[in-house]
Amino acid sequence: MTTDTEAPKAPDLVEAPDVIEVDGVEKVFDVHRRVGLLRREKRQVRAVDGLTFRVRRGEMVGYIGPNGAGKSTTIKMLTGILTPSGGRLRVAGVDPSRDRTRMARRIGVVFGQRTTLWWDLPLADSYRLMHRMYRIPDRRYRENLDRCVDLLELGELLDVPVRQLSLGQRMRGDIAAALLHDPEVLYLDEPTIGLDVVSKAKVREFLRDLNAERGTTVLLTTHDLTDIEQLCRRVMVIDHGRLMYDGALAGLHEVGASERTLVVDLERELPPLALDLARTVKVEGPRQWLAFPAGQSAAPLVAAVAEQYPVVDLSVREPDIEAVIARMYADRPGA
Repeated sequence: MTTDTEAPKAPDLVEAPDVIEVDGVEKVFDVHRRVGLLRREKRQVRAVDGLTFRVRRGEMVGYIGPNGAGKSTTIKMLTGILTPSGGRLRVAGVDPSRDRTRMARRIGVVFGQRTTLWWDLPLADSYRLMHRMYRIPDRRYRENLDRCVDLLELGELLDVPVRQLSLGQRMRGDIAAALLHDPEVLYLDEPTIGLDVVSKAKVREFLRDLNAERGTTVLLTTHDLTDIEQLCRRVMVIDHGRLMYDGALAGLHEVGASERTLVVDLERELPPLALDLARTVKVEGPRQWLAFPAGQSAAPLVAAVAEQYPVVDLSVREPDIEAVIARMYADRPGA
């Protein structure tokens, strides 16, 4: 029996202090639209609405939601790019919008669809510029660069202009750039977007090692929900600027009434399997798909199938988080 990769265990966080503090934070934008030929009308859009949460040092947290939910606005406030309209916000003890220079030295940011690297310069030159910009001590810079180059397999790319790198190579280069100054907090916005399977696996492995070895706090926003499943033990779901869910990944499945799937390959084609522990949702030749509650162990079901039917192979597929979130939105009052 095979199962999907599970998220790694995070460092012991029982006594870890809060490194991100968000208390009743709001962000309101004034939006103007034309009404008729000569008149414009102003209205307010509340992108973030009374958001409150804490992230402890060393946590890897998934921050997810549909487009327009307020994810990017939250990240921009946490990095100091935007100033909150109300509420209180601290990152590593610093108010991001009031002390942007100090904040920049304590955080790393990777935007999947943008780059912080210099387009026409070799990758190594971009790193040397960051060495000076962040005033990183020479020894620390060399140690961090060597480590990132080794783990992200960048050695053969250092002399290549950034514009000649593939998307996967550039993304690994951006992650290294964000970590040269030893940030306490790393914000990742779609870090695996557009990457092939091999590149995604390398990036995920690197992030797991970074969190385990250095205790770097990671806040991850992504539409590739496998990133969340493989990296994060905690997930926050935001919708219309409000926090809908904050807890363990397993709990999200429970809230969304999600199901796991046992894929059964039989020796020959049979009618839908009749079992009390699961329901057959699909039959395709000798292969059948059995759905059972996500919170239920697969072991009793596997044993029952193996005992009663001629089995060639079995595999367990974890729930699709995107479908779980869609179910949460559908069940929301007024949806």
